[in-house]
Amino acid sequence: MARIVLIGGHGKVALHLERLLAERGDEVDAVIRNPEHADDVAATGATPVVADIEALDVDGLTALLRGHDAVVWSAGAGGGDPRRTYAVDRDAALHSMAAADAAGVRRYVMVSYFRSPDHSVPAGDSFHAYAEAKAAADEHLATTTLDWTILGPSRLTDGDGTGGIDAEASESLTVDRADVAAVAAAVLLEPATIRRTIRFNAGATPIAEAVR
Repeated sequence: MARIVLIGGHGKVALHLERLLAERGDEVDAVIRNPEHADDVAATGATPVVADIEALDVDGLTALLRGHDAVVWSAGAGGGDPRRTYAVDRDAALHSMAAADAAGVRRYVMVSYFRSPDHSVPAGDSFHAYAEAKAAADEHLATTTLDWTILGPSRLTDGDGTGGIDAEASESLTVDRADVAAVAAAVLLEPATIRRTIRFNAGATPIAEAVR
């Protein structure tokens, strides 16, 4: 049994992941900003932890992460407001990496997206802030001494999941959020995924095999 802290605990991928981890016997603390989401999180078998990661400094995040075996970052500002996008997807993510190191939590899984890092999005494009924020977080994570894995799923869909992915894909297509969660659960058990970026679409290769 592992003790895992999942940041961004009310996201659609996160709710799938919390259920998978709880069902296999892991202890999951799911960090959420809105206390009204606590019941949804608790229903998955995870423990809701109310904290505003945008407002916490490295010391505050260190206290939040201490005592865990792994961190999964699945938070996001949701786009729209560039200031908040940078504050959450870049700054808070970077703070969480420093906090993981300070707390002695070696394993860190980042849920990103297929094309990251992508610095080609024009400044006037509504996607620019998100692309730059995620690129900064992913590029920095890869320079740390943490036992990191970066997940790069393609466009997310809401199917039931197939249990298979294509981790050899060269272009972004689609993948179910349920399968993204299953990939995150799988990489936490697979040491061969440490210090790797795994980009993937829906596919036919069983997830455990594909990430190995």
